[in-house]
Amino acid sequence: MAQIPKESIEQVLSATDIVELIGSYVPLKRAGSQFRANCPFHHEKTPSFYVNPARQSFHCFGCGKGGDAISFVRDHENLPFMDAVRRLASRAGVQIREEESDPEADQKRKSRGRLLDLHREAAAFLHELLLKDSAAAHARDYLRARGFGREMAANWSVGWMPENAKTFLDWARTRKFTGRELVDSGMAYLREEGRATSGLRVRFRDRLMFPIRNEIGDVIAFSGRQLREDPHSGKYINSPETFIFRKSKVLFALDRAKKPILREKAALLCEGQIDVISCHERGIDHAIAPLGTAFTREHAHLLRRYTNHVLVCYDADKAGLAATERVFRELVVEGLSVRVVGMPAGDDPDTYLKTNGVEAFRILLAEAKEFFDFKLEQARKDGALDSAAGRATALTACAEMLALMSDFAARENQINGVATHLQTSATVLRQEIAKLKAKPQRAASAYSADSNEPEPLHEPTPMHRIIAFLCHLALSSPAAQHLLAEQFEILHEADRWLEGVPLLEAVLAAAPDPASIAAVNAFLGSLPESDRLALTLEIVMEGAPMDGMEAAEHALALLSATVLQRRDAAVKASLKEPGLAPERMIELLEEAKDISGLMRGIGQRSEFDDELPASTWKPKIPAWKKW
Repeated sequence: MAQIPKESIEQVLSATDIVELIGSYVPLKRAGSQFRANCPFHHEKTPSFYVNPARQSFHCFGCGKGGDAISFVRDHENLPFMDAVRRLASRAGVQIREEESDPEADQKRKSRGRLLDLHREAAAFLHELLLKDSAAAHARDYLRARGFGREMAANWSVGWMPENAKTFLDWARTRKFTGRELVDSGMAYLREEGRATSGLRVRFRDRLMFPIRNEIGDVIAFSGRQLREDPHSGKYINSPETFIFRKSKVLFALDRAKKPILREKAALLCEGQIDVISCHERGIDHAIAPLGTAFTREHAHLLRRYTNHVLVCYDADKAGLAATERVFRELVVEGLSVRVVGMPAGDDPDTYLKTNGVEAFRILLAEAKEFFDFKLEQARKDGALDSAAGRATALTACAEMLALMSDFAARENQINGVATHLQTSATVLRQEIAKLKAKPQRAASAYSADSNEPEPLHEPTPMHRIIAFLCHLALSSPAAQHLLAEQFEILHEADRWLEGVPLLEAVLAAAPDPASIAAVNAFLGSLPESDRLALTLEIVMEGAPMDGMEAAEHALALLSATVLQRRDAAVKASLKEPGLAPERMIELLEEAKDISGLMRGIGQRSEFDDELPASTWKPKIPAWKKW
């Protein structure tokens, strides 16, 4: 097995400033002698991710991830350890030597390197053809007609693939790229599938070629734009998926837009590459786009590394509105907020920028509306809300999308506005959402060896992260268990607002001896499968806290603050309900006043404020499905 010597690894770490490294991925803010940020590995609203420059390490108190610079790159880029070391060595300009050899790993690394070389060199060759080949005059004319010149072509390495495939194949041969490598890259395919001797066909013919790059700027694929209308071929053709290219994990221009997205605190999501390029060329450099495919959950997960907010700027036609709704469904599950840019009918970002200018477009961005406001205003314009039946249909659709939102406070803020649009009460809408969330999800099933009947695959009981940690304390610290057993009123109140309280109460009622592994295991074995799975996740496998009593006191304070915060959000939403009776309004105002006083009394801790004294206990709370 190939290895990098310890001395080389130490040299790479010595040459890397972890603050500078992580700061290139997420915005860091100084917090005393450390730096902090929202964790790039899980969704959170209050920073619990810390970088320690003295120890050259990072740690997230929310999801438990931590380590050195190599660990960060490995986890963030999803790389094997040795590839992460090589990436950092290249970044720091450190030469490393490797000992021994692993033929299989070496071959994979060599193949990946060859594919990257092929794409990089092909991009340069095709760009040169676009600029200088007389046969590419119509391609240059097309770019000029779209308002682009030589500078844009150079900025984006735009190229031209000739109609005559021989030109490209001859170039590849002179560069020593094999037919197998051309097929593996997706730039060519066999005339007869599975028959290597049948010859090659070039996938792109007489097309503008836009290089597609990964997050760090490597060319990994191409998007070819048709220059002459051909009903038998699409306007755009993208490279097929390959060893180095997965459409669902790549966003066009993200390599350029990463830092602008951090600066703008939002990503601008467009439909196509030309829209993105037009935005960037005019200084709107936080624009990105999917690659000729639907926006996926993986795309949303990728974006969450850089921002919590997305502006969707799709076409204003029916198809564009439907695509916007699909994007919303993927983004909100990952905890991102969505606003929609209201494009005039018939315009896309490219045409609007060329007709109206960049300042007018910036005004459109500034006036972007919350998704539900945009959706329901469009429905009203179309007459879909003119009847009770239409409003009922819209209510069901909106409730289903609201139920997808993983951010409780954000959902509460949206409910009142949606209810107003639909001429109903927020209570009715909440009831509809509750029905949808209570419906059992169709789970995957497996068949047992002895039966043809499907056996359902159990999901862990949903638990809020604070409740999960309190369960951990109750099963690992006698003092914490005793204290928590006396908190009936606090837990009873929390049951209305946080998931998992009944399971915590079951732990406290059984009171297994935390000092006895056998007792704890026996208790876990007696639980329903979903409860057992929830409690045997990583959190309860941790050792006992250094001071269980103090840890429980801090966690209970955080629990109370979270409940108050959620009560406050619910009261404020209820106050905005149309047609509120004066008596009910007075009652709600009094409750809001009481909550405000209580929140001041406990320091207004946020429900995601994890900055409890790490010197006394070491919580490792996983990213539960619902928190």
